[in-house]
Amino acid sequence: MSEAQATRLDARTNQAGSTHESAPHGAAGHLGAVEPLAVALVKEHLNPVLVTAVLLLAAGIDGQRIGAPMLALAAAAYGLALKFMTRPRLEHDEYGTDWGRILRHGSVEWACVAGILWLGASLLDAERLFGGPALLVWLVATPIALTVAHAAAPHLAGWLYGRLATGRRLIVVGANRIGCELAARLAREPWQGRFEGFFDDRRVERLPPAARTRVLGRYADLPEYLRQNLVHVIFICQPLSRQPRIRALLDLLGDTTASIYVVPDLSAWDLMQARFGQVSGIPLMAVRESPFVGAAGLLKRASDLVLASAALLLVSPLLAAIAILVARSSPGPVLFKQRRYGLDGREFLVYKFRTMTVCEDEPLMQATRLDLRVTPIGRFLRRTSLDELPQLLNVLAGSMSLVGPRPHAVAHNQHYRKLVSGYMLRHKVRPGITGLSQVNGLRGETVDVEKMRRRVELDLEYLKNWSLGLDIRILLKTLRVIWSDKSAY
Repeated sequence: MSEAQATRLDARTNQAGSTHESAPHGAAGHLGAVEPLAVALVKEHLNPVLVTAVLLLAAGIDGQRIGAPMLALAAAAYGLALKFMTRPRLEHDEYGTDWGRILRHGSVEWACVAGILWLGASLLDAERLFGGPALLVWLVATPIALTVAHAAAPHLAGWLYGRLATGRRLIVVGANRIGCELAARLAREPWQGRFEGFFDDRRVERLPPAARTRVLGRYADLPEYLRQNLVHVIFICQPLSRQPRIRALLDLLGDTTASIYVVPDLSAWDLMQARFGQVSGIPLMAVRESPFVGAAGLLKRASDLVLASAALLLVSPLLAAIAILVARSSPGPVLFKQRRYGLDGREFLVYKFRTMTVCEDEPLMQATRLDLRVTPIGRFLRRTSLDELPQLLNVLAGSMSLVGPRPHAVAHNQHYRKLVSGYMLRHKVRPGITGLSQVNGLRGETVDVEKMRRRVELDLEYLKNWSLGLDIRILLKTLRVIWSDKSAY
């Protein structure tokens, strides 16, 4: 697997903890509705329980009094861990436990949670209430405890399965693509229960090979099978276009005591941050939604403000030195301003250090290798991405984020939106100084439509799988990429 593929896999697996995790945090539903309640509770609350337990244990060992301030800190830590930390994987990995990956991801997410807690304490002027070595022990011991717990989670799930899921029987109605995928995932998660087989009206030779030996009968055989066998859960796997068939199946199953779930095939919908909700009691599903709604939006904005402010203070001497060099390199302003499309497609002015002898806003032509418009100092700034540093001001102003899809010139947008499907979906979030496509070898000039299409695919993948941990990993990898990648000029 290449490094680009590995990073993309990280993006796909980060938010849910695995490629076959259940609903994301934003999805509505009842805890333990399909899987046993005890298993659902382990997945949902393992991280926050460990975070608070380590804190209280460290405080107790240090001899600190567990009073109101410490309990408030524990409650805040519990809530943040519940909302933003990746749930544990409960299925066994055929390649063995990847301790390094678990520790890295857990450490990054824990650092984010701890940083938010520190920021909150600073704003409330409450740091003095939480001093002592207990907090240091908490900060160091928590990622270790999370790593051990996540590695042990599959064994705990297997133990719970042996005690809770014995005799729990499941059937799938519809041996189609989504039905076979569901059956395969149920097999990887035995605590859900025992998958019995499929019901389908098609001839055996028309069914997917994986389903042919597991067919229990036709749709009309369902009532008799349910009378003779105790079935706990029925999954109806049908496309949404087959509403009459779904209605007929529900009528056919009218006298069963089994729980019934409709599993629509949404693979053709290109979902982005899909969520379930309601408007005045009418259920709905968000097909394409921004990942930064509600608390996630506040977390994203707060992290941008904190990190951008810290970065500006850190690099302010460097900014002054670059400004002097740019001013002396050729006539013209130090800062180059260009119109770009931002959040919701609104135009804004992006700031960069001037790297060319011209300050054109409209032309479609991107900078190319050996471009005569680029000044000597400008070539160095572009290669090292130091020309992008003034965009920290855009981040503080709210027109950009540290991590997100790179904003393209207005002329580029008008050109590529007609050629690349889903191009404008990049604007569901604030554009970023760096992004997933940039750390996967797609920075610099887009020489053809195919390269832009690959860049857009990665941008949309970022939107579908965003997490604060993914943002931190992209920022760290950006520091390495800018010194080794030669594609920007």
